[in-house]
Amino acid sequence: MKCIGLKLAILAILCLPVVARANTSIRNCTWCHGTGAQGYTVGPRLAGQRALYIEAQLRGYAAHIRDNPLSKQYMWSAAANVRTDAARELADYFASLPPKAAHDGRRGLVDKGQTIYAQGIPEANIVSCLACHGPAGQGVREIPRLGGLSYFYLKRRLEEWKQGYHSAAYPMPVVAGHLGPDEIEALASYLSFVR
Repeated sequence: MKCIGLKLAILAILCLPVVARANTSIRNCTWCHGTGAQGYTVGPRLAGQRALYIEAQLRGYAAHIRDNPLSKQYMWSAAANVRTDAARELADYFASLPPKAAHDGRRGLVDKGQTIYAQGIPEANIVSCLACHGPAGQGVREIPRLGGLSYFYLKRRLEEWKQGYHSAAYPMPVVAGHLGPDEIEALASYLSFVR
């Protein structure tokens, strides 16, 4: 029995740096993404986001692929020293949290946004969003969850793609380039209410 207790104590001591490192990283994330990872206007919600997507974005920030102004200002340095195993731990942690809808879009645009999301805009050669992001905006593998993200965050991201930022995120810059301001407003509004 003493041998088992000793082994557990040694294991706890060996695991302490990993737990401490993960807790420090999570604590650093809360400044912009909130203590429950539900996000703020500027920082998107990470709760319930796809783990593979979070890992890919952390790599993208570190490699300076995500080149929009807020990424440069905040995330390039935040992700610069995140090791692969720490990125995976963070991604798994955030993916395990229950997502909530932001509910901050314009309710009067929800129907229009839902139609664009589900059917696309055939006359502009824009495929439906659900083809890649899933019927409930839940995302797939490295394709992000959109359901429940803040209206302000989604609107800004679509506008940034339209302006040419993060052009490596094909096909989003092309899709956003074909969206008008009213369509962007409608999509961002609709998705903010999806859970």
